[in-house]
Amino acid sequence: MQRADRRRTLVAVAGIALLAGIASSSAQDAALAARWAAMSPSAQAAWQQRRLAWDALPRDERADRRARYAAWRALDEVQRARLRAAASDIAALPPEHQAALRTQFRVLDGMQRQGWRLGPELGADWPRLQPLFAYVPPGERDGLVSLLRRMDAEQRDDLAALAQRLPPQDRDAFRRDLLAVPDGQRRAWLRQQRDR
Repeated sequence: MQRADRRRTLVAVAGIALLAGIASSSAQDAALAARWAAMSPSAQAAWQQRRLAWDALPRDERADRRARYAAWRALDEVQRARLRAAASDIAALPPEHQAALRTQFRVLDGMQRQGWRLGPELGADWPRLQPLFAYVPPGERDGLVSLLRRMDAEQRDDLAALAQRLPPQDRDAFRRDLLAVPDGQRRAWLRQQRDR
């Protein structure tokens, strides 16, 4: 009897979740339909062309572009400005130099390339921080990245030194402890951990 009640509850919860998804989807659809109707025919045709080009991309390429866009959106305006300036500098280089830079980036380890998506500051520190943060469960990543963004260069340097010497089996507990330390006490805590 309990099994049947449990199954009915699960079905009800799934149904409510589905209806909530449909409701939000309907609201989104209405907003999109209004935007579409407001577009000129030439704008609609241009959008259709972009959509067809997007659909023609391989699945991995679409996933990579989505990830790059999400990473860009996660950066603050100061980091975006630094990246825009760097892109402008690179665009001014001769084509063969640009190609050499792209090749250098492509031959980096995948973890290093992913680290650069965190922005210029964290990207530069990522190779040293990676052992501590590379295999974090997805539900913990945002909080840890937010924490890393709040840290200054000295704190990240202390953290990088700790990351290099922490055994893998101690990293989960260390990350939990790190997240529990208030921002104002983190510098002293990291220094204490490093001096052990």
